[in-house]
Amino acid sequence: MGNIFGKKKRSRVTEQDRAVLQLKQQRDKLKQYQKKVTLQMEKERQLAKQLLKDGKKEKALLLLKKKRFQEQLLDKTENQISNLERMVQDIEFAQIEMKVIEGLKVGNDCLKKMHEVLSIEEVERIMDETNDAIEYQKQIDDILAGSLTQEDEDAVLAELEAITQGDVDVELPEVPDEQLPEVPELEEPVSEREKEKVKKKPERELLAL
Repeated sequence: MGNIFGKKKRSRVTEQDRAVLQLKQQRDKLKQYQKKVTLQMEKERQLAKQLLKDGKKEKALLLLKKKRFQEQLLDKTENQISNLERMVQDIEFAQIEMKVIEGLKVGNDCLKKMHEVLSIEEVERIMDETNDAIEYQKQIDDILAGSLTQEDEDAVLAELEAITQGDVDVELPEVPDEQLPEVPELEEPVSEREKEKVKKKPERELLAL
């Protein structure tokens, strides 16, 4: 019936996670034991004081020996706790290293696939085609620009910069220093009316005779 409604989800807890959990549980139990023994030692110490006041030196001495033995147990317990904590840290760090290695593996696989798609020959072919396209475009630009030389291009750019800055000076033709020769005065032209008078004058003289 369970398969009908859905598959059981796969647990993400690894063996390393379980090991870390068990180690932490053991560490916590040792810390609880350590706390319990410490409280018991304090009670027995107070009891030994009371026995000494009551004159029961032998019983007080036995309690102090027991306390000393418990102190040794506490030292051993502290060492065990330190070992457990060190082991937990080592496992957790190893898990981090495994994740890093897995990430590197995935990255290497990805690079290999990319290298298979783009081989060195393919990259060289693409670069050659790109250079050819750039050269072809440069030729088109030269044609559209009227095949100007580099000197012409520099002159145009310089003039453009001068116009932009408002420093263009219009070159006027130089004025010659030599004095121009004097022009002779022309006789005033004879008008048409005076010409007619000259023609009619002989005729009048002939009629008078």
